[in-house]
Amino acid sequence: MRKGVVVPRAGLTSARVAEAAATLADEVGLDRVTLAALAARFGVATPSLYTHVRSADDVRTRVALLALAETADLVADALAGVSGRAALASVGGVWRSYARQHPGRYAATRLPLDASAAATSAGPRHAELARAAVRAYGLSEADEVHAVRLLGATFHGYAALDAAGAFSHGGPSVPTSDDTWERVLDGLDTLLRSWETR
Repeated sequence: MRKGVVVPRAGLTSARVAEAAATLADEVGLDRVTLAALAARFGVATPSLYTHVRSADDVRTRVALLALAETADLVADALAGVSGRAALASVGGVWRSYARQHPGRYAATRLPLDASAAATSAGPRHAELARAAVRAYGLSEADEVHAVRLLGATFHGYAALDAAGAFSHGGPSVPTSDDTWERVLDGLDTLLRSWETR
């Protein structure tokens, strides 16, 4: 082997690097996923990874794409056969659970993607699923967009705060996060059923 030439490690692929990065992100946080940490996980020198990924930013983008695909599948499964409030509970419930179980991957789903990555991501599928979740409310096309944005802001804001433990304080007489979540869903359902089209 010539000096300075990096030979790809057998079995090491871009997909395996992304999976390992996603697992590492869940363990230590997305911001602490580095090429050096990934290389240590695989037992290789850091330069060996450059055959499979371009940079730490590329790794995070790959984690985002993986997490968006995973959550799209989860949302699609959760939406099967439900509509109205049940659909809202299904979509929001997926994000809430995913943020708790996979904090690093969830953080990656919030990363801005460049045009190339966004075009190949599950982002458009998520948009279609969100529109399907509000379809039973009979909104106009423009109001569906407003409603989807409202749901996104509410679900992701609640999921992020909930996963961070923001609603876990209080005594026995204080409503739990689950109690509040049910009220949030009630409020969204009431709002969408009475939505006034301009």
